[in-house]
Amino acid sequence: MKSFMGHLIVAAVFLASVSSIVNANDPGSVQDFCVAARNPNSAVFVNGQFCKDPKLAVAEDFFLAAFNKPGVITSPQGSIVKPANVAQIPGLNTLGISMVRIDYAPYGGMNPPHTHPRATEILVVLEGTLDVGFVTSNPENKLIAKTLQKGDVFVFPIGLIHAQVNVGKTPAVAIAALSSQNPGVITIANAVFGSKPFIPTDILAKAFQVDNNIIDHLQAQFPKQA
Repeated sequence: MKSFMGHLIVAAVFLASVSSIVNANDPGSVQDFCVAARNPNSAVFVNGQFCKDPKLAVAEDFFLAAFNKPGVITSPQGSIVKPANVAQIPGLNTLGISMVRIDYAPYGGMNPPHTHPRATEILVVLEGTLDVGFVTSNPENKLIAKTLQKGDVFVFPIGLIHAQVNVGKTPAVAIAALSSQNPGVITIANAVFGSKPFIPTDILAKAFQVDNNIIDHLQAQFPKQA
């Protein structure tokens, strides 16, 4: 009986370990939505990607070049994000992981407030000094923030608004890993003030408790949509 119980405990631990490994991959949707197709012949999108015959796989399916080179920063926020997800590395399909390289301009280069609806992010600073943080959900809305130096690591939980800012006088670089092959990104300012079409001014004015003119000014920073 004792031996049986011992084997049972070992089996339970093994199954728990396997379960944790399985759950490390994408647990659900890896796109914003997946509308069921009434006619299968018209179905062109799937929850993920169609799979290539494994016999036809080549090294290039699992490779991305030039991740070591800085991007050219042209955004007004002063940062550029280079992704390494399933769109760039087809071999990531179904593996539940991806990466990004982020370059920040000196003196305030920012990866602006955003969320990843399908992934937790873990970031390591390669060069420079970053102020980073995320905000917890309602009703606390607590800001959890930290100043990071070269080699420091920080975690942004799935779905929470977070940002990074270069507070140094030299360029900064970070690498982040995400727990989805297609984590998605929602940049808060773009989503709220640059939606297509725009969210009505009176709705945003009431939500932010400001004058309509302020909303008009913010929406004017984005191309007008029909």
